[in-house]
Amino acid sequence: MRMMMEMSLEAALLLVILGHLASALEVPLDLLPGLPQPPTITHQSPKDYIVDPRENIIIHCDAKGKPHPSFSWTRNGTYLDVDQDPSVTTRPHSGTLVVDISGARPENYEGVFQCTARNKYGSAVSNNIVVRQSKSPLWSKEKIKPFEVREGVSLVLPCRPPAGLPPPIIFWMDNNFHKLPQSQRVSQSLNGDLYFSNIRQEDSRNDYICYARFTNTQTIQQKQPITVRVVNLDAINDTMADYYNDTELLTDAPADERRPSFLIPSGLSSSMTVLRGHVLEMECIAEGLPTPEISWTKLSGDLPSRRTSFLHFNKTLQIVNVSESDAGDYRCTARNQHGFAHHTISVAVKAAPYWISGPPKNLVLAPGENGVLTCRASGTPKPSVIWLMNGDLIENSPKDISRNVEDDTIIFYDVQIGSSAVYQCNISNPYGYLLSNAFVNVLSEPPRVLTPANKLYQVIENRPVLMDCSSFGSPIPKIKWFKDSRSSTLDGDSYILHDNGTLEIQVAQAQHKGKYICVASNMLGIYENHVYLETREPTRIINQSDDMVVQRGRSVVFECKVKHDKDLMPTMTWLKDNEEMPEDERFVVEFDSLSITDVSERDAGVYTCIVNTTLDHDSATAKLTVVESTPAPAVIHGRPDAPTDLELTDQKKRSVQLTWIPGEEHYSPIQEFVIQYEDSLLHPGHWHDLARVPGTKTTAHLKLSPYVHYTFRVLARNAVGLSMPSSPSRMYKTDPAAPDQNPKGVRGSGTEHNNLVITWEPLTGLQSNGQGLRYKVSWRRKRPGSDWTTVTVANNSKFIVSGTPIFSPYEIKVQAVNDHGEGPEPAVALGYSGEDLPVAAPTNVQVSVRNSTWVKLHWDPVPLHSIRGHIQGYKVYYWRKHSLHKHNPDHTEKRILTFSGNHSHGMLPGLHPFSQYLFNVRVFNKKGDGPPSTMQQFETNEGEPGPPASLFVTNPSLDSLTLEWSPPREHNGHITGYNLKYQPAVTSRQVDIATQGWFIGLMCAIALLILILLIICFIQRNKGGKYPVKEKEDAHTDPEFQPMKDDDCTFVEYSDNEDHKPLKGSRTPSNGTVKRDDSDDSLVDYGEGGDGQFNEDGSFIGQYSGKSSSRDIAEAHESSGAPSPINAMNSLNSFV
Repeated sequence: MRMMMEMSLEAALLLVILGHLASALEVPLDLLPGLPQPPTITHQSPKDYIVDPRENIIIHCDAKGKPHPSFSWTRNGTYLDVDQDPSVTTRPHSGTLVVDISGARPENYEGVFQCTARNKYGSAVSNNIVVRQSKSPLWSKEKIKPFEVREGVSLVLPCRPPAGLPPPIIFWMDNNFHKLPQSQRVSQSLNGDLYFSNIRQEDSRNDYICYARFTNTQTIQQKQPITVRVVNLDAINDTMADYYNDTELLTDAPADERRPSFLIPSGLSSSMTVLRGHVLEMECIAEGLPTPEISWTKLSGDLPSRRTSFLHFNKTLQIVNVSESDAGDYRCTARNQHGFAHHTISVAVKAAPYWISGPPKNLVLAPGENGVLTCRASGTPKPSVIWLMNGDLIENSPKDISRNVEDDTIIFYDVQIGSSAVYQCNISNPYGYLLSNAFVNVLSEPPRVLTPANKLYQVIENRPVLMDCSSFGSPIPKIKWFKDSRSSTLDGDSYILHDNGTLEIQVAQAQHKGKYICVASNMLGIYENHVYLETREPTRIINQSDDMVVQRGRSVVFECKVKHDKDLMPTMTWLKDNEEMPEDERFVVEFDSLSITDVSERDAGVYTCIVNTTLDHDSATAKLTVVESTPAPAVIHGRPDAPTDLELTDQKKRSVQLTWIPGEEHYSPIQEFVIQYEDSLLHPGHWHDLARVPGTKTTAHLKLSPYVHYTFRVLARNAVGLSMPSSPSRMYKTDPAAPDQNPKGVRGSGTEHNNLVITWEPLTGLQSNGQGLRYKVSWRRKRPGSDWTTVTVANNSKFIVSGTPIFSPYEIKVQAVNDHGEGPEPAVALGYSGEDLPVAAPTNVQVSVRNSTWVKLHWDPVPLHSIRGHIQGYKVYYWRKHSLHKHNPDHTEKRILTFSGNHSHGMLPGLHPFSQYLFNVRVFNKKGDGPPSTMQQFETNEGEPGPPASLFVTNPSLDSLTLEWSPPREHNGHITGYNLKYQPAVTSRQVDIATQGWFIGLMCAIALLILILLIICFIQRNKGGKYPVKEKEDAHTDPEFQPMKDDDCTFVEYSDNEDHKPLKGSRTPSNGTVKRDDSDDSLVDYGEGGDGQFNEDGSFIGQYSGKSSSRDIAEAHESSGAPSPINAMNSLNSFV
């Protein structure tokens, strides 16, 4: 009895501890690098590790832990000293072995390797890694005799490939590297042999070659070719008759046709064993004539259809991922027209060890906590369990009273700091083993939330959302969630809290958005993290095209109108028959439409528009059918007919469902339906729009208000216009209720200094929800201890509170009430009682003169309580008292400059220079100005004076005159002198000579003279006359135009050696000498540059005039002309 009680107690304790195991966790070293952790193997080579002998051998072993673990190896159970073997190295910060085979033989490093990773908190070990090198041996040399067989018999061509590691892949080919055809009659077996159920003449050939491909070394080995000769019965009889006196050895009867018999497997039955999770392959190859057909059945049940395949023309039955249920008897049947044959295969399924609920999980325990390591596995036969601690048998480890080993379970009681270790669980049976490491880490850590702070989650409305609260701590933290504040935990209703701390909202609504607080706590502390949730409207295609039939050559437009959340940016993709749109300029893709021009038959198909956002997507399809173009009658588009048969269903207090039947569209699709209502109780005869729905819908779910007698009607709209309204529906009455909302626009302000006027926007009749609508108006001064005062107001939207103190803040609220109750708790608005004139003036007024026309003012603002209202700004009253010049009178005109807002300084522009000003500053509110500040004065700087008041000329004479002037009216300072500027004045009498008769006559005479001269020149040139220049030049006595000798600069006579040479003139070089130069006899050469001018007949138009003459004339003009006003300008300074 006592033993049974102890067993029950242990079982209960085990259940409690197992409940803790579900929350076991591992130290996240990447996020919490400072915490200690025993080693964990993170990467290792496979148990059966086949390496390529041509490459370096790399045996992986990586681990993590804090501190980072060190590594050691054993080979075939013996310590491997890596430092003593120059061909072996380990990678930095890793236990991975690298064997350099350039100086070593690979076969010397075959064996069983095991890695150990250790730090001060324990040791983790790897699997036993069996390292073997890949082998691809050559085929043994052999001479293969030809196979000479009779037509119709069976034949087996052996392959017998060399034993490779891993086993090779077998296939048959001919000399040309073409695969040999296989069929029901000819096929390759699983061991690589080639089977003929019966031989035919076409099977004769001398290049049956078996190939073996070794995958690891990527090499292919070839068997010697096999020759097959097929002989028929008649040929054999004729050959043998010569030797055996015409006696037939083989009859010509059709004895070759026969019932099937099995080539493999032999006998009536056989057996095989397969491991769980492996592939089961059973093979039956039969001979016979005609070729038999193979079929399979399971005698002890049905074949697993999803895992079963029939290969090699039904000769192989394959079942993948074998389980215990696949054990039993399987029968293969070979059948032809002469009979059948059976073979039964008994399959036994064994199992290497496999996990039932996964390998043991790491434990992080706080001091004093309990925990369990479970190593639960199964297998056939049942495996045995061996526990190790830090790589040694647990029986050989130091005793620990807090640890109890029970078969496949270790129970820890009241663990303490220093008992951290790595435990190994080894489960084995004859078919394999499992080795797993799991550490027990004893830590004392306050909670930490690992989910990033202020993480933003976005979700589409009515979709689920998962918000993480990944945490770490020892003891394991408890997770609680709050929304907006920590008033109450989120659990139940629409919230689901998962064991890992994740909060799930199954159907996210708009009211779920906001801030969420995740709190992780254990006995050592509390950690809080905030995340945020935003809900988005779903992305929907609200208007899509229907299937279309379009005539060839026409155009078509597919619409895809999208409604989406304003904060989500959608992208649109169009597909044709679920593929990308063709590259064709006839296809015009826009965001919400697809246009196709000049439609052809190849454009027919299914078109899909897909709209995507970062959170969701939607799609719509439409089929396009292209037909031949046929003349069609003219289509008259019109407004749709009115909808009919309005029906009310799903009737609730605040909603109802309305359905209808659309009217005729008149060749223009209905775009939308407009639903209207009439309130026959309060507003009979007045129809109001209530809702609009797409033209593809005939049902609307309508939200209703209380205390309304609803009558509904529906109108349809298409591209032409709006239909007539439908017949009204039956009346639907909603019950009265308390108001759903309170008035908006609640404000409080005073019209007098001692009142508070409270105003609001009244509710409409539809918002009243019942009879007796009135308003509860409440107010109180905004100061501690003030009580609410409440009055009820009906048929009004204003209430005046009298006797209030001047400009005091009040809290105000207005609540709607009717005969059925009160509305929701109203929001509190802030208002102020009436204002009065300010009672204080600005102080510490200062002025800073900046220049002659503006100054800067400074003052200390008036305290807010003295303003007794909303401050509107400050006003500066200022006036110019008088000019500082002694002769100027006083000025009394006042001016005002306003500074809006609560300013303490400002600029005063537009002042008169050299003047004295008086000013004061006042604060003002909506009621008016406050008292003025102390009168201040300032003087502006001197500025530019005004112009003299008058200017007179007296006593003029030929060479002098007298000027008199008066002082300026605006001195703007002390006058220090006057600047006098003058210039000669030239008077001229301008006459428009172009209109004078004498001028017109002169111009006509000149034109006639020029015409005569041109005619004479033309006649002389045609006659070829000579120019009489010589005489004219002899008679000319101007020395400047006489030729000069080059040597003594004396004048010489001009000579003309040849009558037809061009005329020669002269010019003055820069050195003062006159040089002879060639010149064409053109009028241009004798123009106004100073030379004489010739007519075409050689006569003078004018006499020579040299450059000096021109210069003299110019100088004469300069001396006699008027002087330049700029050059002639002089200044006189007269000082007063």
